[in-house]
Amino acid sequence: MITKPKKMSVAAPEDEELVGHHEEADSDECAAEGDVGAGGDAKKKKKKKKKPKKKRVEQSDPPGVGLSKIFTDGVYPEGEVQPYKNDNAWRTTSEEKRYLEKMALEDPEVTYQNIRRAAEVHRQVRRYARKYIRPGQSLTEIAEYIENGTRALVEENGLECGVGFPTGLSLNSCAAHFTPNAGDTTILQSGDILKVDFGVHVKGRILDSAFTLTWEPTYDKLVEAVKAATDTGVREAGVDVRLGELAGYIQETMESYEVEVKGKVLPVKPIENLSGHSIGVYQIHGGKSVLLVKNEDPTKMEEGDYFAIETFGSTGRGRVVDSVNGDCSHFAKIIDAPRVPIRLTSAKSLLRTITTNFGTLPFCRRYLDRIGESKYLLALNHLVQQGIVQDYPPLCDAIGSMTAQFEHTILLRPTVKEVVSRGDDY
Repeated sequence: MITKPKKMSVAAPEDEELVGHHEEADSDECAAEGDVGAGGDAKKKKKKKKKPKKKRVEQSDPPGVGLSKIFTDGVYPEGEVQPYKNDNAWRTTSEEKRYLEKMALEDPEVTYQNIRRAAEVHRQVRRYARKYIRPGQSLTEIAEYIENGTRALVEENGLECGVGFPTGLSLNSCAAHFTPNAGDTTILQSGDILKVDFGVHVKGRILDSAFTLTWEPTYDKLVEAVKAATDTGVREAGVDVRLGELAGYIQETMESYEVEVKGKVLPVKPIENLSGHSIGVYQIHGGKSVLLVKNEDPTKMEEGDYFAIETFGSTGRGRVVDSVNGDCSHFAKIIDAPRVPIRLTSAKSLLRTITTNFGTLPFCRRYLDRIGESKYLLALNHLVQQGIVQDYPPLCDAIGSMTAQFEHTILLRPTVKEVVSRGDDY
């Protein structure tokens, strides 16, 4: 901020009398100057009252201050910028590509500010969540803390902006897609490994990022391996990179780690049937996937792609299956769902509710409870059976194994790669 220079008042010397006297407001200024010259003293001027400086709005604890009150100009922090490598290094200095970025920033439909706003919400919410989450809390308390903070900071407004998908709080051998349903009494234990995966969206641009928390050191190397694998995926991603080759870099990094548990050395395995993914507008899983083991997929990343680089590691078999022990919590309306007759009146009503409140964004049973729905399980299951709504049950490795997860969202801009979800924590 540029501040105006302050006006200095001319003071009379302490040991001399002030010459002259106060005259009417329209008195001759020159005469006043003559008096000063004759007596060698200056006429005192009234000091202007300083305008109080506006205090910068700071985030509350727990987080509840909307970002528009902090970033009043509507410009949100840029993520970590990484230059393209090898055959695409020219993009950084290309005038043509710089022009394309300028146009993108000025176009309200494709502007990066929506993505960056979602990213800043995620950074601030998780900063407080990482301090808040402790053993002894219920998973429901943790989920509500994160979701309430997200809604407040993004200034939730229907489908315009809000929670991107249900908060994933998967424990131990469960790798993904678990959030507590109403009545869940699970308490976080000190020996647990907790994957925290939550999303924010602004005008359908979803920010998807995840991290893993532990409270005792046994599985520190597992967490380190998965974080390193995600960073490798982020570093090696870029325009024209083949998805099958990118998976190989991720696999190589993760498999270079081992974990010692009770005197037994266990390899860290990438979970072969989980993947990162491209993200569409109001669509968490786009059409491209980044697997975690090398494969022959020739699909290339392209300029403008928006990806979640997401890796999972395990001390178990390195493969997940649908959980048979827990109720399904995650659901989403299918984008290209078939037009089929819905016979249940309750299912028709529920579908209208889902379309109005979530569109094609993922939701969970707690979210239905929150908006006043009740006795909806039969209707929800009917929509799943008809292929209109997709269910996403918890995904688990072998019982007794441990899993970890890290995830970043990246934007392949014309000139550089932007790791939009990068923060001081990971």
